[in-house]
Amino acid sequence: MAGLGSLVRIKPQPGAQLPLRSGAELISTAQAMSLPADAYGNDPNLEMMWAMKAYQHAEIYFNLICSVDPRFLKLTKEDDQIYQEFRKQFRDMKVDVLDQEELKSEAAKLRWRPFCLQFQALVEDFNYGTLLRLDCSKDYVEENTIFATRIQFFAVEIARNREGHNTPLYERSTRVKTASTNHEEARGENAAHT
Repeated sequence: MAGLGSLVRIKPQPGAQLPLRSGAELISTAQAMSLPADAYGNDPNLEMMWAMKAYQHAEIYFNLICSVDPRFLKLTKEDDQIYQEFRKQFRDMKVDVLDQEELKSEAAKLRWRPFCLQFQALVEDFNYGTLLRLDCSKDYVEENTIFATRIQFFAVEIARNREGHNTPLYERSTRVKTASTNHEEARGENAAHT
């Protein structure tokens, strides 16, 4: 699989759009992404499609928590159960700034496996790979991003949202948007008076 550095380099520039695909290409991609990983070996095209899909998911989520107060977001129909089980099994885990060892070490994997498997029938694609920020106060950049399963992403991000850790991103984004709007309005008024 491509390293995280290559994932970050595929990030489109602000305002840039990913290339449009035909309906047939999208269906083909969706079908390919739904097959088990061992059906492919190390196909670089599939790895790039997965990387783009993972990055798009991360970008959409980050834009969402910057636009809507995260304390009120509902990420799945099972948010309450995911959060309760997560805090029951990982009571002392810090979620604002993650320690990779709590997700990736062999001991951590043994703890996470039963947690993840209990959501197999409840959360669609519970074990898909996704990107997770280590420090929730920062964006998805190479040094702040790790691979995790989708259910780990949901568990950590639901906890971050409910415990208020993602709120500063939303508040900062709101202040920037308000300042920008006020600046634009002032420029418009000044132009009208000249």
